[in-house]
Formats: sequence, structure tokens, C-alpha cells
Amino acid sequence: MKQRMTLFMAILLMGIGLSNAQVSQVTGNVMSEEDGLPVVGASVLVKGTTVGTVVWFDKK
Repeated sequence: MKQRMTLFMAILLMGIGLSNAQVSQVTGNVMSEEDGLPVVGASVLVKGTTVGTVVWFDKK
């Protein structure tokens, strides 16, 4: 019974950690200095981390 409770608590804590890991959202525009057009395919990294993405163009 004690092992089951320990396993349950471990799974619960991991689930809480995973759900809190992705609560931030960064938005913005990557524009070319030359012509002011969006730069599609630019890599963007969060400073000091390995978290990043590739920019895509959204026609709104």
C-alpha cells in the first residue's frame, strides 16, 4: 500500500510539473531592416536557454 501511494504521488507531481512547464507564450514580429517585410524561416531562441522556434508567416 505504501509503494502504491508513493508511486501515485510521484506521478501526480510529474504531471503538475509538466503542465506548468509550458505556460509562457512569446509573441512578436521578426521584420527585415532592409525592406520591413516579415522574415520567414528565421530561428528565434529565448536568451540563456535552449528553447526556440522557427518563425512562420501568418496572413491576418
